[in-house]
Amino acid sequence: MAINLSKGQNINLSKEVPGLKKLKLGLSWDTSKFESNGKFDLDVSLFCLEKDEQGPIMKRQEDFVFYNNKISADGSIVHNGDNRTGDKDGDDETIDIDLTKIDSRIKEISVIVTIDDAITKRQNFGMVENASIKLYNTETGEVIGKYDLTEVFSTETAVQFGSLYIFEGEWKFKAVGAGFSVGLNAFIEQYRFQS
Repeated sequence: MAINLSKGQNINLSKEVPGLKKLKLGLSWDTSKFESNGKFDLDVSLFCLEKDEQGPIMKRQEDFVFYNNKISADGSIVHNGDNRTGDKDGDDETIDIDLTKIDSRIKEISVIVTIDDAITKRQNFGMVENASIKLYNTETGEVIGKYDLTEVFSTETAVQFGSLYIFEGEWKFKAVGAGFSVGLNAFIEQYRFQS
């Protein structure tokens, strides 16, 4: 039975599904029926982060997985493509993660969702409904956990949905739900090439 996560809550994937090897992240959203600002193109990006004394950092460009770089350098993460409308039923974008292939230097994978060209289109997450992330056991298709983004983000153009991380040899997922009034470049600048 799937665990419904609240903001800030963790799930120990290694304990919930002993022997878990392959994970699928499914993200879905709808545009508010009251909005007429055109189509919303939400983009899911993953930042594969190392850790040092200053916190999480991304040392290689290949550790940034998004619609223009769909496969991580170690082959452990595959972004299955950009949905530019969010119109379809079920998951709008999915990412496959093979936990057994993740480079040992990677300690955290941050899941960021941004609205493409949000400033020009005057769009924000307050105009998005039913946003959620699901974690599937790829081998069985069962949903392990789900986090529904229930916060109202009236000015935010980006949201950190969650964080997949390893701690003491166990994979965990944290439902973060933090909103930001920035574009994707701000996250790239925050995490990237700090070696």
